[in-house]
Amino acid sequence: MITVEKLSQENLNAHSLDHFIRHQVVTECWRRVDGQWGLYPIAFTEDWDLEKLRANAQALADGLEAGMLGFGAFDGDRLVDYITLGAQALGSRGQYCQLVDFQVSQEHRGLGVGRQLFTRLCSEAKSMGIPKLYISAHSSKESQAAYRKLGCVHAEEIIPAIAEEEPCDVQMEYPL
Repeated sequence: MITVEKLSQENLNAHSLDHFIRHQVVTECWRRVDGQWGLYPIAFTEDWDLEKLRANAQALADGLEAGMLGFGAFDGDRLVDYITLGAQALGSRGQYCQLVDFQVSQEHRGLGVGRQLFTRLCSEAKSMGIPKLYISAHSSKESQAAYRKLGCVHAEEIIPAIAEEEPCDVQMEYPL
């Protein structure tokens, strides 16, 4: 049975993602060319090895210690999916907080676990007075479809420092 919990130093450590499956076969990605969005045949496979998984688990723990908010989906004591929100206000009016990570392990995709995590994070962010989430979202056809299904749209304002980190990502927002 999957349970959703707030991430903390008690339920997260450097080995928490050892069984996480970050595998995605990408065949098409969204790109903006000449001011128009379109799907383009861009193919690659994204896989995280154990070293990458442990580095991400440590980054999660460090982020929580620095004030980041996070929720995880747990199968027993195993962290199987997670979502995190940065602590810093962004945008020209401080209207955004960044959705830093949103990862659903391959075996849980399409089961509603990601929606549960997203809903829980949004509820908490709204109660904190945050107007919108800012999302630098993977540009794959499947990832974009998932974000759109949640209600995310293209960002009204682009945060250059974030967009430059992942220039192929689609900059999105979600009003709370």
